[in-house]
Amino acid sequence: MCACAVEPPDALVAHIAKQDGFDLPMRAKLSVALLLALFATHPVLAADPKPDASIKTKAIEADVYLDDKIKADPALAADCLADGRKWLDKNAAEAASEMKQAPQFFKDGGWTYERKYSVRSIVGDRYVSVLRDDYMDAHAAHPNTDVNTILWDDTEKKPISIRPFFNETADNGPTMTAMLKAVIASLKVEKKKRDSSETATAEWFKGLEPKLLKIGAVTLAPSTEAGKSSGLTFHYPPYAVGPYVEGQYVAFVPWETLKPYLTAEGARIFGGSRPKGDRDQDQ
Repeated sequence: MCACAVEPPDALVAHIAKQDGFDLPMRAKLSVALLLALFATHPVLAADPKPDASIKTKAIEADVYLDDKIKADPALAADCLADGRKWLDKNAAEAASEMKQAPQFFKDGGWTYERKYSVRSIVGDRYVSVLRDDYMDAHAAHPNTDVNTILWDDTEKKPISIRPFFNETADNGPTMTAMLKAVIASLKVEKKKRDSSETATAEWFKGLEPKLLKIGAVTLAPSTEAGKSSGLTFHYPPYAVGPYVEGQYVAFVPWETLKPYLTAEGARIFGGSRPKGDRDQDQ
């Protein structure tokens, strides 16, 4: 924090008003504006969000956060919180075991973990796509991140897969084969944008298979058409489809590519195109 003195807002406002000839009502309005700006930017006054679940031991400090949209849905919030607490307990046990075996690696403190659940899209007033982002610092060569997803059926009040939207999703079947082809094509485009075409090779994509559990963490992409999804987005953490330095990747498959394979429910929820703002987040 800067050690220099900060002029009190009232004194600062008075100074400005004296210089510019503002009247008293204008001074009052300016005072409020300055106070709001101070609270928003000052590192001491700006409040950090409180975790929705946490664990702190000598071996680890880990927090779980739910965004406001998730908190507004009690069933979804309960499901995410239960998932998050399992994650906390699992990592706390691993950290305790590691500290017992190699205490020298904890002399500067324990591991630092963080998980955030956030709503990516709400489609058809029923399907909620949730991103689950992890940050992990376990005193390795560098911290790491991970990403996974949850597709929540708000009518059934439970997590589901994308199966209801497709006529068939058999391993190596026509739907999954077409989907994987489109995923890899999208990843190659993204790698070219990052000047990383040299890693757009079969070697880096060999972990992806035309199977629901092997193709990547999936969400319903937002759409320019209200209540619809523009297609599927697949989310990959570092190392999944490229070296660590390339970071995370998002592959987008437009719904038109998958149109021949859609069920009636799939045809109902897909439409429109992907918003530009959503595309920009892939970089």
